[in-house]
Amino acid sequence: MSRTVFAARAGFIAALTLLTVACSTGEVPVVSPRAGLACVDDSSHCIGERKSALKALVDDPSRAWVKEKPDAAAYASGVRLFAYKTKKKDLSCAELEAGRREAEHAPAILRAPNSGLSTAQVARGVILAHEISRDLAREHGRRCKKA
Repeated sequence: MSRTVFAARAGFIAALTLLTVACSTGEVPVVSPRAGLACVDDSSHCIGERKSALKALVDDPSRAWVKEKPDAAAYASGVRLFAYKTKKKDLSCAELEAGRREAEHAPAILRAPNSGLSTAQVARGVILAHEISRDLAREHGRRCKKA
């Protein structure tokens, strides 16, 4: 495994750990639950914002966020992709397919020259997008039979 891939995976695991810890502590108040979609650094403030944004998406009974067009920061923060992972058992077949397509297209959006993201942020987002794409494809294949 190359150093770059190893570093990207280690960074992703660290980000996932921080998000998980943040989700269990509940210590940072946020003005707008959607602010976490664009907060990509690992400060305690951003971790709190991502936690609130993830909760807002997961708790949205209409799942209107599935139809929104996110930017690179929304993928780099991991919030949307973690929301798909969290809700995959509740999503309709059409929503699973939309999420899979979104996750498949996320790497291109993350790698765009004007994304404003660091190499590490892009790498973590790309790894997460590939993982979520596979998860959603498996769930879709398991539940959504072709007619």
